[in-house]
Amino acid sequence: MTAALIITTAVKAVPVKQIGYSGLMVPVLEDNLLARRWAEGTITTDALLAYSAVCGTGLDTIPYPGDIGVNQLARIFGDVASLAWKWNKPLSARLQPVAGKKSGDVTEYSGPFLFNTTLHEVP
Repeated sequence: MTAALIITTAVKAVPVKQIGYSGLMVPVLEDNLLARRWAEGTITTDALLAYSAVCGTGLDTIPYPGDIGVNQLARIFGDVASLAWKWNKPLSARLQPVAGKKSGDVTEYSGPFLFNTTLHEVP
């Protein structure tokens, strides 16, 4: 949390015009190390959402089993919205249910932009 705050504060302190996201992003499926940490269970949905309290990401490319329920998705989006409202800041949620996959399965992305990882049960 402290590292996320330091990075975000440093980026925002640079005296240039900033547009779009200007801070720390933690895109699980777009970073090989983050995908490995997700597979290990070191990074969780709740931890990533907590980082959003001090940086401007929300939940970015978070992999979920394809059978995730509408109520589960609504709860996650609700948590993101609550945090955004509380801190009066925009947060995004790019959630990635993987069709045909369940908790414990490994994703099978073949393109150069997404890294494979293990799916976990939805919190």
